[in-house]
Amino acid sequence: MAVFWKILVKYRMLFIGGLKITLIVSILTIIFGTFFGILMSFMKMSKIKPIRWFANAYVEFIRGTPVLVQISLVFYGLPMMGIVIPSIMIGDIDISRLSAGIIALTINTTAYICEIVRGGIISVDRGQTEAALALGMGNARTLICIVLPQAMKNILPSMGNEFITIIKTSSQVSVIGIGELMYAADTIRGISFEPMAPLIIVALIYFLITSVFSIILNNLEKRMARSTQRL
Repeated sequence: MAVFWKILVKYRMLFIGGLKITLIVSILTIIFGTFFGILMSFMKMSKIKPIRWFANAYVEFIRGTPVLVQISLVFYGLPMMGIVIPSIMIGDIDISRLSAGIIALTINTTAYICEIVRGGIISVDRGQTEAALALGMGNARTLICIVLPQAMKNILPSMGNEFITIIKTSSQVSVIGIGELMYAADTIRGISFEPMAPLIIVALIYFLITSVFSIILNNLEKRMARSTQRL
């Protein structure tokens, strides 16, 4: 126990810095992944065949390839395509590496959230759509205003699981030199020559983060369930 406490106190700034980067990557990935995942689910259900084919191909390719490969493809591939993110340092954060990591995780998350949202939309009673169309609402307005809000209630548990997965998957961006928690642990292991203590501390930090997210999501689910019961 003394070793863990010594490592935690001595290298606390590295742990705090890693935690900050992990939260930035995770939260931005959740925001962008949710937005593009919902958009991709609309594309996958589109009546326009090329759009639907593109969405199907995208989802199948992303779900069929490892996230580490996707991170490397984005980090090394974007410059080769002429898309260069300026290497600007804000404090100890390299914006180019951070952006590449967020883009790669967003690309990965979009595919999974797309399928979650699509399943939720399909689960909504068809009569809801027919009633809205009978009242003169267009297809797009019906989907956004009537179907999607009901679908979100159904898919909240699955979305919560995906958000927690994103937090844990963010550890893999350390392979491109982003100083998140796993990168901090590897750095401390090299400095302190303690192979296990930094990893266990980081594991406990991840557990704390995911536990907080789980509590928030469980409370949100209970509130939505109570509001449904009142209706």
